[in-house]
Amino acid sequence: MKVGTQDCRNLERALSLEWLDTNGRGGFASGTVAGANTRRYHALLLTARRPPGERFVLVNHLEEWLDLDGRSYPLSANLYPGAIHPAGFEHCTEFSTDPWPTWTFDCGGVGVRREHFMVRDRDLVVVRWTLLGKKHQQALLRVRPKLTGRDYHATHHENGSLSREAAIEEGRVTWQLYPGVPSVRAFHSGSYRHAPDWYRQVQFPRERERGLDDAEDWWSPGEFRFDLSSGSARTLAFTSEPVETLDVAALTEQEQARRGRLKRPGPAAESLAGKLRLAADAYVAGRGTGQTVIAGYPWFTDWGRDTFISLPGLCLVTGRLGTAWQVIASFAAHVSEGMVPNRFPDTGERPEYNTIDASLWFVHAVDRYLEASRDEARVRDGAWPAVKRILDGYRCGTRYGIRMDRDGLITGGVPGAQLTWMDAKVDDRVVTPRHGKPVEIQALWIRALDAGERLGGRFGEPAYAERCRADRERAAASFQKRFWYEAGGHLYDVVDGPEGDDASLRPNQLYALSLVDGLVPRERAQRMLRVIEAHLLTPVGLRTLSPDDPRFRPRYEGGVRERDEAYHQGTVWPFLLGPLVTAWIKVFGKTAAAKTRARGFLAGLDAHLREACLGQVSEIFDGAAPHRPRGCFAQAWSVAEPLRALLEDLGAEGDTARPKLKRVVVRRPRAQPSAKGQPKTDGARPKNNGARNRADQDPPP
Repeated sequence: MKVGTQDCRNLERALSLEWLDTNGRGGFASGTVAGANTRRYHALLLTARRPPGERFVLVNHLEEWLDLDGRSYPLSANLYPGAIHPAGFEHCTEFSTDPWPTWTFDCGGVGVRREHFMVRDRDLVVVRWTLLGKKHQQALLRVRPKLTGRDYHATHHENGSLSREAAIEEGRVTWQLYPGVPSVRAFHSGSYRHAPDWYRQVQFPRERERGLDDAEDWWSPGEFRFDLSSGSARTLAFTSEPVETLDVAALTEQEQARRGRLKRPGPAAESLAGKLRLAADAYVAGRGTGQTVIAGYPWFTDWGRDTFISLPGLCLVTGRLGTAWQVIASFAAHVSEGMVPNRFPDTGERPEYNTIDASLWFVHAVDRYLEASRDEARVRDGAWPAVKRILDGYRCGTRYGIRMDRDGLITGGVPGAQLTWMDAKVDDRVVTPRHGKPVEIQALWIRALDAGERLGGRFGEPAYAERCRADRERAAASFQKRFWYEAGGHLYDVVDGPEGDDASLRPNQLYALSLVDGLVPRERAQRMLRVIEAHLLTPVGLRTLSPDDPRFRPRYEGGVRERDEAYHQGTVWPFLLGPLVTAWIKVFGKTAAAKTRARGFLAGLDAHLREACLGQVSEIFDGAAPHRPRGCFAQAWSVAEPLRALLEDLGAEGDTARPKLKRVVVRRPRAQPSAKGQPKTDGARPKNNGARNRADQDPPP
């Protein structure tokens, strides 16, 4: 992704373009092409003390000046009340994300390149400056770091508790801003002068838009100085790690090689798949000894629902099977009362179990992993017990009234709880409660029972498999009887709710087509898709509510309350393009015309990758044109689901690039005796048995 001179020097445009660089531990660096921070989350060094949570902003920014031929040229920018100082963007000629965030400046005819990158699996960021141009040109670079040492959700203000001291050694400086906050070590190839000062009232216009505190004060400990000469780089590295030395040259070479391996050549006509592959790398992070999925940047950590919706696109169709298993194992160890956690809080408290769908998405992911890896021993010992605990927990009943009803469908919901992915809540009021029997939950349940039948058969438990088969057929028959809404030509969103059946036109019904074949008859399925296309489809995703509905909110803007009211009442979500493409291909067939039309649904993402966060897909967009990007500037399932659909349904990189998945088909009931109920099975901690599989290691990197 490259940004040219005109956009780099247009302040409004350059402030709207953001970049992201991650370290695989929950930490990240981010900012704007203009160089000024516009969010409290923008930072040069933001680390997770307990990966991927307990995040701290340690180094917020660098202020840089180049002294050349008697004149000082700024290379950075800050926003203050009514002022921009310095204004380095005025000298910027290009920005690129390849292989990491890189700016090029023209300082009186002399070129300067600034680069910075986070090192994978390290709480470490490296900044490099290189003087371009004349062979014997020389200049002085002055750099002031701005520090806060705060929680990444907070803002920082001048106070007397911050320690102004520095431990200064040859090539290294250490600051310990507050007790209990990670210290910051700077390794440099220049000189350092300790001269503490405060920089007050730095403005964050994106926070102002969100109705939140939009200003903070930065502490600057002193100034680094570097003598630059043409062609040679000078470096400044910041870390929270207690290391004594750093080989910056080796780290740079290592990280450049790792990022190069991420690039996979593909058909020239399908560049979107390649770009989404690169984007996907940002979301896999460590949790304990395993792996997890960061739901979105800049403010989410890992969520169960997001993790398992994203897993097929992030890991399975891209061949990262070892990572996929670690993610599954991490959550399998936390199954409680038939539920996987929906969220691990930032500060390490107990996991939260407050979702009706995350556990069913877990079962789906386990089944998909087995089909991709053929790793029977690992799944049998490490995931199958968790799958049975989930199925049995839903059958017998678990938290929040979640249980299998007499008709075989799943019901759930209690006052004040938001259990589905449409989970916005304003004070004590749930905006879209969806209590009763939501449509996508039934599709997930039927899908999970199908997995239970097949896994039970594979793992020598025929009685359990038969029980799953019988429950699946009963649920499918009830679904087909209850969910069709003839007047609208689509499915009910919820049946048997507190106020009866809900015929709201929402995209959740897509999962009845994408997850299970034959659940909706073909003629009805085609009608459904035409209605969804006409009312919900936009160039960047699907609306969460029809514009014809009086509750429709065209804009996601304002304070917290106003935004939560709009979150699922018309706001566009790009991850829903994944099930739309899958459903379209299933219903209309794999003809050239159907594939062309389905690929067209993703066309808006090609352009979006060059706006907002470069190379990433935003969480949401306004429901009304021009569909401005909102929410998190980079979201896991917004990347994962379009990528999965491209590779799996549209064959973007050829059939050999994607593992095959058995189709889930609703079959006609068979006259067989039903099995007796099976007892709940205690889950076991995952084991790595080293059996024949393709899942022990990911392909490079």
